[in-house]
Amino acid sequence: MMQTCDDGLPGAPSVNPLAGDVRFVRGVGHERAVLLGRLGIRTVEDLLFHLPREVLDLTDVRPVPNLESDKLQSVRGNVVDIDGRSLTRGRTMVAVLLDCDGHYLRGVWFNQRWMLERFSNGDHVLFSGKPKRRGGRWEIAHPKVQWLDRDTDADHVSGGVQPKYGLTEGLKQHELRRFVREAVDLAIEFVADCLPDELREELDLPVLRDAVRMVHSAATPGEYEAARYRIVFDDLLEFQLGLVLRRRAWRQSGAAPILPTTARIDSRIRRLFPFRFTDGQNSAVNDIVADLASGRAMHRLLQADVGAGKTSVAVYAMLVAIAAGHQAVLMAPTEVLANQHWDTIDRLLIHSRVDRVCLTGSLSQKQRRETLDAVHAGRVQLIVGTQAVIQQDVEFENPGIVVIDEQHKFGVQQRARFSAGDRQPHVLVMTATPIPRSLCLTQFGDLDLSVIRDMPPGRQPVVTGHIIGQAARGRAWDFIRKQIQSGRQAYVVCPRIGSMEDSSNDSPDADSDLDAAQRTYHDLRDGELREFRMGLVHGRMDRAERADQMVRFRDGDLQVLVSTTVIEVGVDVPNATLIVIRQADRFGLSQLHQLRGRIGRGRHRGYCFLFSDSASQEATERLAVLERTCDGFEIAEADFEMRGPGDVLGVRQHGQLPLRVANPVRDRDALVRAREVAVKLVESGRFDQPDYAPLRLRVFDRFGRLMNLPKSG
Repeated sequence: MMQTCDDGLPGAPSVNPLAGDVRFVRGVGHERAVLLGRLGIRTVEDLLFHLPREVLDLTDVRPVPNLESDKLQSVRGNVVDIDGRSLTRGRTMVAVLLDCDGHYLRGVWFNQRWMLERFSNGDHVLFSGKPKRRGGRWEIAHPKVQWLDRDTDADHVSGGVQPKYGLTEGLKQHELRRFVREAVDLAIEFVADCLPDELREELDLPVLRDAVRMVHSAATPGEYEAARYRIVFDDLLEFQLGLVLRRRAWRQSGAAPILPTTARIDSRIRRLFPFRFTDGQNSAVNDIVADLASGRAMHRLLQADVGAGKTSVAVYAMLVAIAAGHQAVLMAPTEVLANQHWDTIDRLLIHSRVDRVCLTGSLSQKQRRETLDAVHAGRVQLIVGTQAVIQQDVEFENPGIVVIDEQHKFGVQQRARFSAGDRQPHVLVMTATPIPRSLCLTQFGDLDLSVIRDMPPGRQPVVTGHIIGQAARGRAWDFIRKQIQSGRQAYVVCPRIGSMEDSSNDSPDADSDLDAAQRTYHDLRDGELREFRMGLVHGRMDRAERADQMVRFRDGDLQVLVSTTVIEVGVDVPNATLIVIRQADRFGLSQLHQLRGRIGRGRHRGYCFLFSDSASQEATERLAVLERTCDGFEIAEADFEMRGPGDVLGVRQHGQLPLRVANPVRDRDALVRAREVAVKLVESGRFDQPDYAPLRLRVFDRFGRLMNLPKSG
């Protein structure tokens, strides 16, 4: 990504070496350039901004005879013995012995048996910690471990701080270090700093070219972190400025319909619901009502925990638009979810005069033509559907509000499809996947935010257990059978064979998923649950057959429903208090939380059984989060920490975050700070001043097309 700001060098040559092909860096050549290309390094600038993923702290690496007790030090050696043993009271210990030039030191870990899998004999490692003398030998409890490369010899591990870069097969660490040093010597003076001096000093940040030099050759870990922070902060600030500028452009462009909510309208809408809104729902309604009446297009994210009632709030907003004489549209990513919303809305409005249709890809050609004619003529006030509602032949007569469910399944362009023209409808994006704050600031940073955290009265926390081994599984089935015999109902969910997060019907692995569900159904019908009435639901069923099974389950005709993840958006069954999720370690925590939300909706306590064949520490730690809490926001944060943004929201399937060097998990503090700075700069008008022209140009170069940013204003 070329720097676009003035480099500040009078008389600088017209050819900027930053743009030069990386193969011309001394020592690289054609073959190594191909390997660097696999890392996304094609220019000299790419090489400069290929940041070390960590640094080896070699500032106090000692020979074993020179160690001092209880002081932080490091030792280097080769693994010569790995031992795992059981202790009393169920505890475990892992011990790894290092040969350090003929002297020996042992690293020990208690109750972390998975450490056994991380070492192999012959590994060249660095242990850091506070050593103690035990039984005539030095030992470090729970040392920090860094694996050294085969090409890192004793001379390299003699002191200072050494960068460690991400590599690709065929490229060695010492080669990449040498290439980076050559690039620094060649082009560091051409690295431009887009931040005005005043802002940089205000934020206490180093000059960018100093940071780039330092991040590759820091004298201490602190220097490395300070340099890396400056580079990461720039990346995040430019991205956040793009998002804030897009939000400002939406607010300034095109008038939106004014949709007032009078006391009479509010009363008439609330009478349709058979319950009172929670405080969280009322707070969200107040946010939306203010937006709708402002005359400025709403762009709001409504985030709610499972079962917190986001759909009811969305229906309220749509009815406000309809009361003002406008159409309302709800778009869902899958036909299953669209049909679920349609069923919910149809039940709520059964006694109303609102004309409504469900527009999905399963309509016949004649039905679709008649539906589109009615929508275009304005005879239909409320439209529920899939992406079919934004196809080219769909024309609305007078759209007032668009509700987009689970927007991370859609692209920005699909959301923007509703906002073309001089008059824009209001847009409400909603998700029942609680989203970590740092991901909200990246994926949804252009939207205003409303959050519903509280649950409807009477909802009890679901008791959750991680079940490993045949004996524990047998006890679980005994409990489940007794509960069903007492009148309760149960779901049994089979894992997806393919992507853990993709719940669309047209997955290429759908046939395999169907096979797994059918096998489970037959095994349980002939085994643990043979005495009960069972049904089967999967994404390959036609709508009528699937609806029939779900209705039979809801009405109590079926006691057990075996399913793929389609029940994630299934009907509410208050009497369903049990859910078994097979191979739970194959699911993301957020999806497990969604599935668990299917039960515990009535007066009886719910029980969730997470069956797993994996005893790995990673699986145990992840599933323990669900045992500990039913708070979807806490679960989302844990999922984000453990697996990253791509898996939490399926970002890897639907488009990576456009960040250059930053990581929203690792760099959360920098992200929050960058957001605060971006908002202040734009809202105060400071960003429009001449001193910020280089930074503005940089933001538009990176994100102008992606975010559809206006050229001015």
